[in-house]
Amino acid sequence: MDLLSALSLGELALSFSRVPLFPVFDLSYFIVSILYLKYEPGAVELSRRHPLASWLCAMLHCFGSYILADLLLGEPLIDYFSNSSSILLASAVWYLIFFCPLDLFYKCVCFLPVKLIFVAMKEVVRVRKIAVGIHHAHHHYHHGWFVMIATGWVKGSGVALMSNFEQLLRGVWKPETNELLHMSFPTKASLYGAILFTLQQTRWLPVSKATLIFIFTMFMVSCKVFLTATHSHSSPFDALEGYICPVLFGAAWGGDHHHNNHGGSHGGSHGGGGPGAQHSAVPAKSKEELSEGSRKKKTKKAD
Repeated sequence: MDLLSALSLGELALSFSRVPLFPVFDLSYFIVSILYLKYEPGAVELSRRHPLASWLCAMLHCFGSYILADLLLGEPLIDYFSNSSSILLASAVWYLIFFCPLDLFYKCVCFLPVKLIFVAMKEVVRVRKIAVGIHHAHHHYHHGWFVMIATGWVKGSGVALMSNFEQLLRGVWKPETNELLHMSFPTKASLYGAILFTLQQTRWLPVSKATLIFIFTMFMVSCKVFLTATHSHSSPFDALEGYICPVLFGAAWGGDHHHNNHGGSHGGSHGGGGPGAQHSAVPAKSKEELSEGSRKKKTKKAD
């Protein structure tokens, strides 16, 4: 029975990996990508004032991963734009989302049940792009693990890693929003997925590519649909990183933020805490500082 279930799972994974992405899955990918562009502040005004700049931003959201991958592998950056069918489909989606009368198309695709379907289908494309990118990099660099990981990562992360350049096209410069400084769940997942697919490609992970594509796609679809449905910006990796990063790097990712919150909580507990909390805070100050503080309090009372 276990053998039959394993065979059925392998056949299911193989059939799933052979499902063509164009046009249905690519259409979903374009819709969700351009929706995120419209969510950006000032994106609607830009489409009215500078339609060409808005269209270029939309193309970056849809094809930025291909451009970055070609840049890493030394191939023509404009090579993917020779795919006229995908460009026309993405352009049609951009026009409908930004210029459809009464925003009918935008309202339809933003309806949460419909949007969740598109989000799930986008993750199918993301995982397939990671796998294809690593296979392509392996063809050029058979032993270049880091090249394969980097190529798969940028294939999956899309425009997120070049968000600052995309912002420049919209006349915005926010270097503090660099994706490397504030990595989102899709960016982290693409990195971890690229590592897994690289291990599989180099025969260090004893699993077929079709099975890995199927399993990782189910993971990505489940997580992204849940995060979108709950309007959450957290990451399923936060708990694991909270344990591992302090051991390896001395602080968790985003350690400054946690440090500030940690300090704030101490401040709150100091005011309403018991004698133990006050006693633990006393050694942090010298006797001179304490005596100076008591003199200031007396002066304030006198005033």
